[in-house]
Amino acid sequence: MDYYGPMVLLHSFRIAALTTVVAVTVHSAWAQKTGSETIDVIGKPQVASGSALDAELFYEIFLGELSTRTGDPGAGYAFMLEAARRSADGQLYQRAADIALQSRSGEHALAAAKAWKEALPESREANRYVLQILIALNRIGETSDLLRQELAQAPPRTKASTLSALPQMYGRASEKVLAAKVVESALVDELAHPATGPVAWVSLGRLRLAAGDRAGALHAAQQAQALDDANEGAARLALDLMEENTPEAEALVAKSLAKQPVPELRMSYARVLLGLQRYSDARRQMEYVTKEKPDALEAWLVLATLQVQDNQLPQAEIALGRYMDLLSSATDAQVRQRGLTQAYLLHAQISEKKQDFTAAEAWLNRIDNADEVFGAQTRRASLLARQGKVAQARALLRDLPGTSSDDKRTKLAAEVQLLRNLQLFKEAYEVQTELVTLAPDDAELVYDQAMLAEKAGQPDTMEQLLRQIIAQNPQYHHAYNALGYSLADRGVRLEEAKQLILKALEFAPSDPFITDSLGWVEFRLGNKSEARRHLEAAYKARPDVEIAAHLGEVLWSLGDKDAAMKIWREGLRTSPGNETLKETLARLGVNL
Repeated sequence: MDYYGPMVLLHSFRIAALTTVVAVTVHSAWAQKTGSETIDVIGKPQVASGSALDAELFYEIFLGELSTRTGDPGAGYAFMLEAARRSADGQLYQRAADIALQSRSGEHALAAAKAWKEALPESREANRYVLQILIALNRIGETSDLLRQELAQAPPRTKASTLSALPQMYGRASEKVLAAKVVESALVDELAHPATGPVAWVSLGRLRLAAGDRAGALHAAQQAQALDDANEGAARLALDLMEENTPEAEALVAKSLAKQPVPELRMSYARVLLGLQRYSDARRQMEYVTKEKPDALEAWLVLATLQVQDNQLPQAEIALGRYMDLLSSATDAQVRQRGLTQAYLLHAQISEKKQDFTAAEAWLNRIDNADEVFGAQTRRASLLARQGKVAQARALLRDLPGTSSDDKRTKLAAEVQLLRNLQLFKEAYEVQTELVTLAPDDAELVYDQAMLAEKAGQPDTMEQLLRQIIAQNPQYHHAYNALGYSLADRGVRLEEAKQLILKALEFAPSDPFITDSLGWVEFRLGNKSEARRHLEAAYKARPDVEIAAHLGEVLWSLGDKDAAMKIWREGLRTSPGNETLKETLARLGVNL
């Protein structure tokens, strides 16, 4: 029998079918452009009289598509580019560039796009292709004129969105500083125009921020707000700057909210304040949100959580009641179930703070969401511990379901936190050590182990663990800072402590907690003026209670007791139970 005859016939049939598909595809696309088409009985396009699609051009397009579809994109690209050059047609140039891009050949795509732009210099699409391909190839320095043309050709109604897209467009550029400079040079006209200035300055500010130029980003945000004091983009850029330790940006947020109190912006502001550990300020913003937008579901839950943290329990119960009322009308059953679980957990925490453990348990019993078993049991463990049943609390956490490595880590981490809250630091250190054995190369876990070793009265072990981290992860700046601060706080090896802290600052020069450590070691070295300068800068960037304790002590030692007491009172308002501040006040005999 002839086994090959049927196979050859089948292969020929497939090629014929593909040829017909490609031919129809090619001619249909061209017909949309020229408006002329005739098709014979077998579906093969015929060139209409007077059509620009002559036989030779059609054949090149046909071969280009056929080659691409049959696995030879290089030949397909060559045929399509030649057809584009012969016809000066933008669609064919675009197709050639697309074939190269699909084959991950950026340089060939760029060649096609440049040929397109040379043939049709006023084509916005050709200009955009060259611009985007150059950015993808990281040839940022060649894009300024192209970007300027793109902005000039953008319709007025879409100009703002085009400008807003610039940070994302240049986001993958490896040379961030160059990208910001190139964009700035292309935006000269837009920056000065009242209509486009605000969005142009915000986009430039975001590019500067990505390049690490916080001062330049702040200036851009200020310029945007000067042109439009209600510009939300400037305020959101300012929020990002606040997260990057640029406290001067907060004035822009406040000004924007005073001009136009947008609840969503205020919510974002509150989240940033939470990240900065400014809980009282965050709570005040949430109070504003719930007044401005009483049906803001999430706002009521966040407000209740912050009020619980501030021990404002009656107010928290009112906010939580409002949250549950709004939640009852939620149409999504999963949203409603998750929300109720969060509410029940928070109610249990309120009852626990009131020492009403029976009520707390009753709230936990309402949770029937299998996905929230861990949260409920963790809260139950806290209830048991508060009643002196620490062994039972620990057993409850250990017996939680889950046997995977991640499950074990989660359960041990919860036990560490429980013991830490109870100030059982020796036991917490032992459990943390057990946790580290599951992931010995995890610098974060070893760092927490070192901190607990210090709390457990084992400074030598702490130093050994921190030096282990430094040896394995030389860029882990927290280890340098923690070791330097510990030495300074104990008043030993102060010069070494200062060098460790300065090393940490090399990696994170704007970190207020490291600046606080530097101020503290200067104080221990007797350099009080220098200590005050560093600590005031740290407190301005992050008004944290422990920085307040240190700054207050330096001011007190300099004889500025009124300023010291003012700073300490601010610290007490944000964290009344902080041990460092309480110890400082007790040691100095200060009663606020």
